[in-house]
Amino acid sequence: MDEEEARSFLRRFTDEFPAPLEEGSPLPVSPLSRKVCLEELHGESLELGLRLLATRGAPSVLSALLCQAALSQLLQNDLSPFHCPQEAEATQEEEQSVVLLQSEPVQRLFLNKLIDVSLAWHQNFKPPPSPSRIRQCSVHAIKNTRRKMEDKHLVLAEFNQLFGIQDGVERAYYAVFDGHGGVDAATYAATHLHVALSKQETLQSDAATAFKTAFKHTDDMFRDKAKRERLRSGSTGVVALIQDQELTVAWLGDSQAVLVRQGQAVTLMDPHKPEREDEKQRIEDLGGCITFMGCWRVNGTYAVSRAIGDFDQKPYVSGDADCTTTQLCGDEDYVLLACDGFFDAVKPSMVPHLVLEALQHSGDPEEGGDTPLKQPEEMTGLRVAQQLVSHAKAAGSSDNITVMLVFLRPPEQLLSQDAATGTAQATEDSSSQDAPQQ
Repeated sequence: MDEEEARSFLRRFTDEFPAPLEEGSPLPVSPLSRKVCLEELHGESLELGLRLLATRGAPSVLSALLCQAALSQLLQNDLSPFHCPQEAEATQEEEQSVVLLQSEPVQRLFLNKLIDVSLAWHQNFKPPPSPSRIRQCSVHAIKNTRRKMEDKHLVLAEFNQLFGIQDGVERAYYAVFDGHGGVDAATYAATHLHVALSKQETLQSDAATAFKTAFKHTDDMFRDKAKRERLRSGSTGVVALIQDQELTVAWLGDSQAVLVRQGQAVTLMDPHKPEREDEKQRIEDLGGCITFMGCWRVNGTYAVSRAIGDFDQKPYVSGDADCTTTQLCGDEDYVLLACDGFFDAVKPSMVPHLVLEALQHSGDPEEGGDTPLKQPEEMTGLRVAQQLVSHAKAAGSSDNITVMLVFLRPPEQLLSQDAATGTAQATEDSSSQDAPQQ
């Protein structure tokens, strides 16, 4: 983290918020929910704080550290004044359920903790340790021809800083969630899954087990919220966690991840689809069925066989994630995460050629890139995801499309590698065989 950039931000932020927000005053950013349980407060507060700081141009590492410090202070407070009053007509079962908090006043307290921490750091700033490596990441998402945008994504290179983890293992977290029937399940997963993952004792020793537990816990949490608020949506998801030289990918449904090593696509996973033989057998063993209605569907409803949410079709639509772990050897190029809106139009074997082609034409820092980068040498991978999304749309995808490209090596190295080895043409030739006929 650049010290001068951090000091400059703290100066601007404390100029804007020189004192705590007054009771009853409007919040500078709206909470996701009107009511939250104590467990949800963790994820919703972090999301709120990161969103507020991002809109004001805070360095990402500083944002994570500020939010972590503010949340730690918030959780030391007596939160009983924020408890929601019991409804007079509540049933006995509801009265015994989890205690809910009024989101706006408790989030005002959180934001005031954030302001307090910022003021203290502005007056006595000590540069905190930063991740030794921040991987370049290109992300682009579009609503496409759909009426609503139901995808969500999260890039969290500062995983340890956000959760105060100091075990010497560097971590970065990347996620794409593809909602259906509304955006609530995707939003919930993007807000809470990484929080649940951070609390798993097996995170360092067995990331796959940690992921499976975190997915299941997030699904259970969302079940309670869906019951309270009569929500009916669901979401597939694909998530990657990099711990030092270990890549763990976890997924539910038909969102996918592709690893590319030395210009060749490496299969990491098999997406969960109703027509997949083992998924079909699992559903039929439970008493369900797979029917074809334009596409294969579970009990004539959902076109995915695993998801967060979709509680009207549980357990046929399972909430159990699958995981795979890969040791990174240093010759990996990147990992690509995307929803089915991309992979319905682009075969995984086409990814290396499309990315290489995008890299060769992405050096121009024209308007429309994903994230403004400062150094000219960093412009190489800037608009890759945008060009991949455009390709999927041109190839016929009408769905929401989200593409996330996490470079495991600097993208300019990939270009120089292909120029030096002559593999670019070979990659193009092999990929063209899979290209859809126009």
